[in-house]
Parts: sequence; C-alpha cells; structure tokens
Amino acid sequence: MYRIKAGQRASAKKLGVVIRPSSSAGKKIDVFKHGIKIASIGDVEYSDFWTYVQDERAGRVAKGTAEERRRLYRVRHAQECVAQGTPGYYACKILW
Repeated sequence: MYRIKAGQRASAKKLGVVIRPSSSAGKKIDVFKHGIKIASIGDVEYSDFWTYVQDERAGRVAKGTAEERRRLYRVRHAQECVAQGTPGYYACKILW
C-alpha cells in the first residue's frame, strides 16, 4: 500500500479535496470531494515528486533531481495539468 506524504496532503488541502491510499489495484491515491471519489491517481510502478524528495534527503539521488523530474513531468503532461477536475489534473497538482 502506498504511503501518502505530508506534501501531498497539503497540496490536496489547497485544492479542497481529501486523499486516501487507493483501493484500486495499481494506483497510489484516491481523491475525494465532498465524500465522493472523483479520481484514482498515480501508478505504483512510477515515482513521483515527493518520492524523489525523500530520495534526495536520504542521499539516494543527486540534489535537484526532484525539481528536474517535476519540470519534465509538467512539460510532458502540460495539457492534462490545466483540465480541472480530471485525474491528470489531480495527479499533476498532488503528485507533482
């Protein structure tokens, strides 16, 4: 089961949603608004910004890796990051 990080909870709070570990196989997080599940985001097979931040702090990856990975993700997924209310939007805002 995926462990939700503090930064992800803070990002979700800013968006006005609640997040919990996903009940869907292969997904990291379920996003809820007003108690209704609206999306399952993040593939457990891939890292996210907050995972890279942890790895930087532990010395497993070079400093600056997290920010560079975030930049590259947002370039690749630019269209998804602006379509509010979609799973891609929540992945961009919460995971990246």
